[in-house]
Amino acid sequence: MQVARAFEIAAIRVPVKRVKTLEPAKVAALAEDMLENGQKTPIMVRADGDGFVLVEGLHRLEAAKALGETKIEGYLVQPRRF
Repeated sequence: MQVARAFEIAAIRVPVKRVKTLEPAKVAALAEDMLENGQKTPIMVRADGDGFVLVEGLHRLEAAKALGETKIEGYLVQPRRF
């Protein structure tokens, strides 16, 4: 079982095609929930050079940014092999 760890938000890159799926209302609702209850589900990132690429959790990442967070809990996953 993987253990979540803290990632620097500034080191996480979001792929352009994923940004297009962003729903501002969902981000606002998640930010409010995170403010009251903390982050419930870690995001998923993969290593990319000196930083990371977001795999899952765009709305959680954007909600954390909206709250002024500098770190977010997440899992480091391996890229899929085809």
